[in-house]
Amino acid sequence: MHVRRLLPADAAAYQAMRLQALENEPSAFGSSHEEEVNIPAAEVAQRMPTEADAAIFGAFDAAGVLIGCVGLGRERMLKLRHKGFLWGMYVQPAWRGTGVGRALVQAALGLARQTPDMLRVNLYVNATNAPAVRLYTSLGFVVYGTEDEAMCVAGEYQREHLMAWRR
Repeated sequence: MHVRRLLPADAAAYQAMRLQALENEPSAFGSSHEEEVNIPAAEVAQRMPTEADAAIFGAFDAAGVLIGCVGLGRERMLKLRHKGFLWGMYVQPAWRGTGVGRALVQAALGLARQTPDMLRVNLYVNATNAPAVRLYTSLGFVVYGTEDEAMCVAGEYQREHLMAWRR
């Protein structure tokens, strides 16, 4: 397994994985399969971050198949630029528990560390997703709040933990 920044050339593989993630884990994402299924791959490629302080990282198996991804974004307003945010974390079910998620988050935090004025990285995680909470905690994220009714998925409200990593 190896991790690298995804490029616009990876858009089709990334979009296929993202749609799978949205369909299989709807309570893990603010977006939905219905909202993204008709977005053309060319548009996905155009949306992929190319800035030095933002990226989508992908994990690939030995055969070069995309098996996981995570995004690191950055607040753009001047007063908020010290904050980044982790988004879109997904690992194929067969690869969970093998270190893929850890490697992806470590790559994102590596980029955050390389960005001199990014002092904090925030994320939201479903409060019932114990493996994800454990992973983030083990990498230095701390829960700083919990939002009840953060999302409504199939008529059921979801709680989310707000977590932060500080340099």
